[in-house]
Amino acid sequence: MREIIFITGGQRSGKSRFAQKLAEEYSSSPLYLATARRWDDDFEQRIRRHQADRGEQWETIEEEKYLRSLSLAGRTVLLDCITLWLTNIFHDNDYNLDAALEEAKSEWNGFIQQDFRLIVVSNEIGMGLHAPDEASRHFTDLQGWVNQHIAASADKAYVMVSGIPLQLK
Repeated sequence: MREIIFITGGQRSGKSRFAQKLAEEYSSSPLYLATARRWDDDFEQRIRRHQADRGEQWETIEEEKYLRSLSLAGRTVLLDCITLWLTNIFHDNDYNLDAALEEAKSEWNGFIQQDFRLIVVSNEIGMGLHAPDEASRHFTDLQGWVNQHIAASADKAYVMVSGIPLQLK
């Protein structure tokens, strides 16, 4: 059963909607793995909007960083999203790019050893303007390198453009 499906794209490109549809096609009781840290009121509103978009059949687990600690064998899991997960790792590593990259890759590699169907949502943030400060540039690098790492481990990969999934692999 082990399968990894990677979905990336810009903000509001339709990634989560597409990922939810896929998960619901694969399972009558999919699991939503939320990585958002509740930073402020805006994040609370975003979390509530995502919750409202999912039906009663969804189970939700919240885990900010330690993905490998979860036992999800046999499940169809939607992890949303890598960008928020990386934000937590980058912040907790005091914005040290190398330490955050090492932690993220290690955590990911341990996490995907399970026999599950994993649908992973991430953002493509390096296709826009060049970030104006060092921390933002480092985060863009972190996101790009981790996206590459995850895509390499994926069985299928999609990029979303204006609500349309384009299969890359």
